[in-house]
Amino acid sequence: MEKNTKVFHINKKTHEEQIQDAAQILKEGGTVAFPTETVYGLGADALNEEAVMQIFEAKGRPADNPLIIHVDSKETCLQLVKNIPEKASILMEIFWPGPLTLIMKRSEIIPDITTGGLDTVAVRIPENKIALELIKCAGIPIAAPSANLSGKPSPTTAEHVLSDLSGRIDALIDGGDVSIGVESTVIDMSSDIPAILRPGKISKEELERYIGEVKIAYDDKVHPESGTVRSPGMKYTHYSPRSDLILVEGEHDNVVPKIKELIKDYSQRNAKTGLLLTEESKSEFPAHLSYSMGKKDKPEQAAKYLFFGLRYLDERNIDIIIVDGSFRADGIGMAVFNRVRKAADIIIKV
Repeated sequence: MEKNTKVFHINKKTHEEQIQDAAQILKEGGTVAFPTETVYGLGADALNEEAVMQIFEAKGRPADNPLIIHVDSKETCLQLVKNIPEKASILMEIFWPGPLTLIMKRSEIIPDITTGGLDTVAVRIPENKIALELIKCAGIPIAAPSANLSGKPSPTTAEHVLSDLSGRIDALIDGGDVSIGVESTVIDMSSDIPAILRPGKISKEELERYIGEVKIAYDDKVHPESGTVRSPGMKYTHYSPRSDLILVEGEHDNVVPKIKELIKDYSQRNAKTGLLLTEESKSEFPAHLSYSMGKKDKPEQAAKYLFFGLRYLDERNIDIIIVDGSFRADGIGMAVFNRVRKAADIIIKV
């Protein structure tokens, strides 16, 4: 049955009242999309099995794909886990609130649907003020994957959420554009050596500065044949536009001529192409439909504009999106490459 999705447009005059109204929907077992610093999330009461089921139904998300629980304090986190390892406690003090999700052994109060049946749970405290106020006002831990149809590019604006989920969720808090643009770093703290399961803004090097050795336990491919997964984004297709996507990786001077070659080739086949480019490459294609991801040496710009750009081009009904992969791959750039590679139909290295 289609829902009447209520939209709360946040402004200073009605701010508190709207947060309270949205929190009440969550307390009553409904679904509310809300901004975080990473992407928009689709929230429901993490401890209410029926409420969490609505997340999966709205997104069309596979039931074995675990959800991240958002809390507002370390004390609430303690209720959700059996214990907090010493290294996890250190990371909480340094990076929370912020774009870091910690996986720990779960407590018995969490229903299996929230964790994908795992013996662990993923938890974080978001940095976004609206998200924090919503969690505090609701007084419950909120399970919240990205607020998009499963497999599509993650939403970084309220308009993206409505495009995917209008009529499928109870409410949306419009808090403007997000500040980061890719999902949180996920690190598994349940074994002796912590392991990154999904890259994000907080890098391996930053984590190791405080807790010593950290493993990389992900790759940039989707593994549909894999069994149990401990983090979102490992088993199922993510971040993909409707159009076919080609990623061209390499140095700027090699990437640009390859993109020109691809445009010519697809033009001869009467296929319409759109380009997701670095600022340095944009001047090479003045007449072509394109969207800028920012400067190639500023991967934080690529992170902020990646999903926005994919959706912008997808809305123009093109056949092929070609992504300029000449931006820096360190820091958050590693997370951007991870998302594009998972979304890509073809990867070309030049």
